[in-house]
Amino acid sequence: MHLFAEATTKFTLELYGQLRDSKDNIFYSPVSMMTALAMLQLGAKGNTEQQIEKVLQFNETTKKTTKKSAHCHDEENVHEQFQKLITQLNKSNDAYDLKAPNSIYGEKRFQFFQTFLEDIKEYYQANVESLDFAHAAEESQKKINSWVERQTNGKIKDLFPSGSLNSSTILVLVNAVYFKGQWNHKFDEKHTTEEKFWLNKNTSKPVQMMKQRNKFNFIFLEDVQAKIVEIPYQGQELSMFILLPVEIDGLKKLEEQLTADKLLEWTNPENMDMIEMYLSLPRFKLEEKYDLQGPLKHMGMVDAFNPQKADFSGMSSIQGLVVSKVLHKSFVEVNEEGTEAAAATGVVVTKYSAQITEDVYCDHPFLFIIRHNKTNSILFFGRMSSP
Repeated sequence: MHLFAEATTKFTLELYGQLRDSKDNIFYSPVSMMTALAMLQLGAKGNTEQQIEKVLQFNETTKKTTKKSAHCHDEENVHEQFQKLITQLNKSNDAYDLKAPNSIYGEKRFQFFQTFLEDIKEYYQANVESLDFAHAAEESQKKINSWVERQTNGKIKDLFPSGSLNSSTILVLVNAVYFKGQWNHKFDEKHTTEEKFWLNKNTSKPVQMMKQRNKFNFIFLEDVQAKIVEIPYQGQELSMFILLPVEIDGLKKLEEQLTADKLLEWTNPENMDMIEMYLSLPRFKLEEKYDLQGPLKHMGMVDAFNPQKADFSGMSSIQGLVVSKVLHKSFVEVNEEGTEAAAATGVVVTKYSAQITEDVYCDHPFLFIIRHNKTNSILFFGRMSSP
């Protein structure tokens, strides 16, 4: 899975480069977005398929894998890897609640290739349903939204806003990710106090700052002047990593130097030291939504949105299929107990150095990651600039 981890990390940071200047706080699920796009890729051919593969960062990483046989496609590796990841993420677990369900909804009068539907079921464990977009688009939209809401324990509502699906909608691909975990070492609420969070050198706002003294995995990055601390969840299969610049306004420098290789290296357990630490982390809650058409085009996925060029002949023999929307919504809440996070992505296809102790005081903008440690996959990625 290490090539898969590399691809997800590259995708995470490529997309972050697109979203970085959009707003103060950022939060999204790379795994959710990639799963929805990979399901779309199953039905794409030619340039459209290659561009989606490029955006998913698998064109580079899969080249490194040896082909199983002459007639076996690279992309089979990709879908098999997603299959493995989804199986891992959907395993039931007593320590935390994690699920990553997929669903696809096709216009009931539209003829899809049986192989496309079977592949989606096999690789993505997707629920496949027919809906009447032609005559009941609003009703179909409500049905899809309520599926997403149920899958994310009520955290993601109205993924598709009113009017986003219409009579020309042919296919809707949806992936949701939901995670709720308790910290391995909880913060004691008695120690939470109101303190200042510095938005920049001159401006601060009050936050509820949680505190604890404990042993955590830690690394100090001399070259970028930043600290990374790993805060594991119960069961230790998932962790939150905080990337905190030393300076109040040091985040820009950290962002500019952040690459997939560096991030994988910095957060590798072998490069971190378990040290005693006084950790302060603000309570925070984020809800974000993104229309991904612009960012994905910038990343190289252009033809899928162009009626003259889109090639989805792997889904159906009917011409003229085009992607009209890629929407993503996310939610995270971090408190003394732990973290609750959810996200959903919908794709609509329409016709047309180690010190002994350390203080890590998260009182200014930082980046954070929620990672599935076994597969090294980034489930969620965020920037906290203003709690």
